[in-house]
Amino acid sequence: MTKPFRFNLERILDIRTQLEERARMELGKAIAACRNQEREVARLVNELAAREASMAQKKDPTPGDFWLWRAYRERLVQDIAQARVRLKELEEARERCREAAVARSKDRKLLDKLKTKKAARHAIEQNIAEQNENDEMASVRYQPPVV
Repeated sequence: MTKPFRFNLERILDIRTQLEERARMELGKAIAACRNQEREVARLVNELAAREASMAQKKDPTPGDFWLWRAYRERLVQDIAQARVRLKELEEARERCREAAVARSKDRKLLDKLKTKKAARHAIEQNIAEQNENDEMASVRYQPPVV
């Protein structure tokens, strides 16, 4: 009768699997945050281009229009710069999350490979034990022919 395979590091493998899943979730959140910030930067740049085009098409602008336009444009340029800085920070965080996810994946795969090797070794040992048992039973039951 063969004994079932029992991996003595199964609990650690489960923990590493959970850590890997958590790292993947964090990576997903970081990627989503980067995409949102990229859209925000693009929206601000488009807003600036649209306002510049509308100001260029305006006929006979007053000095007050110029003053308002200049103040609004400066604020948009500041917002774009801040959004790009934030995007850079989010991209760095995304890369840290990616590295963490890769490291967690390697840890889990290492234990997974160990489990596979131990399971294969266990199966071979069980087959050898079963074969030895069968050989012993055949030897016991063997009766030489009477001459």
